[in-house]
Parts: sequence; C-alpha cells; structure tokens
Amino acid sequence: MTPKAVYWDMDGTLIDSEPLHDEALVSAMKSVGISPPPDLHERVLGIAAWPVYEMMRDEFGLKLPFDDWIRRKYDHYLKHAPALKPREGAMEIFRDLQRMGVVQAVVSNSDRLVVDANLRAVGLVEPGFRSVSRNDVAEGKPHPEPFLRAAWLTGIDPADTVVMEDSNTGSRAGLAAGMRTIFWPERPMKGPEGALTANTAEDVRRLLGML
Repeated sequence: MTPKAVYWDMDGTLIDSEPLHDEALVSAMKSVGISPPPDLHERVLGIAAWPVYEMMRDEFGLKLPFDDWIRRKYDHYLKHAPALKPREGAMEIFRDLQRMGVVQAVVSNSDRLVVDANLRAVGLVEPGFRSVSRNDVAEGKPHPEPFLRAAWLTGIDPADTVVMEDSNTGSRAGLAAGMRTIFWPERPMKGPEGALTANTAEDVRRLLGML
C-alpha cells in the first residue's frame, strides 16, 4: 500500500552527491597532510560532520579546530554543488509520488547549508517543502530524532510513513523511528535487519506500492 508520507535521505539516495562529499573530504585531508585511507567512503557513509571530524582527530592526528576543518571541506563542496544531479531514477519516483499526493520531505545528516545547496541544485526549492538537517536536531542518525522531527513537521503518523535510505546508519534511524524503511544502497550490500532492500528503482516502486 502506498504510504501517506515518504522521507528521503538526501546524499546518495535522492541526490548523487556522495562522490562530491568524498572529493571534498579528500581535498580537506590533503590540505593538512593526511593521506585518505582506501576505505574512506565506507567509513564515512551516512555519518554527520562532527563524528567524521572526531575520526580525523583521533585516528589521523588532525590538529585543526572543527570550524577551520569543516570550512576547508565546505569551501570545496559548495563550489561544485550547483552541478549536482539527482540519483538515477530517484527524482522520477519523487515526482510521481508528488502527483499521487504523497507527502515528502528530505531528512539528512548533512548541515543546513549543504542541504539547501543540494536542494537548489536539483530544483527542490518549493513552497511548503520540508527538510531536516543535522543542525535542526539534537541527535543525528542513527538516532530516530531526525525522522521523528519530519513526522512532526508533516503531521503524519510514523506508522504511515516510509523512509528511503542508502546507508546502514540512516536505515537504523528509520527503523528506530518505527517507520517502514527501504534500504536502497548505491551498490548491493546487506542492510540492517528489518529494512526492505531495493537494488533498483523498479524495486523501490514495487516496495512503495507504485506498481
């Protein structure tokens, strides 16, 4: 059955922005003489800026204060953000759900300035559109607070919503919020127990009751 609301993770789920995040992070690391590990993408996927900073500080010896560090990453990211595109198949699903009257929102572990830049890049600056950034909550994903805030903002019971995620971190947050959670990774991988796994856009449509 089609849900009353769908809450989309942004980076990697709705928007193909993970490569730019990786590129910006690598640029910031190299600017302070840190060599990126080969598994960097897997280690930071779905993780908010502060825990990534803590990893850089504790494991790689980063000496910069957080504000100086994140400025280096965001200077690179925001410069290139206008060229971002939606994930293949995602915006078509979004617009079809919109036409069906399904309430939608973006729920991200990224900071507000990144969320707004990404939404502008793909044309999702619309009256009444709701989004939740890491700056809008006390606890980020995998805590359920970001998705529960989206439910409060949209006035939809969590039991009547679906969460769309590409990371285990975000999927755990959706499940903890009591929401049906579709795990749609960028490449096949095992999701958390309880999540519904989609490998293609057609799988997503089927799990959303659109087919």
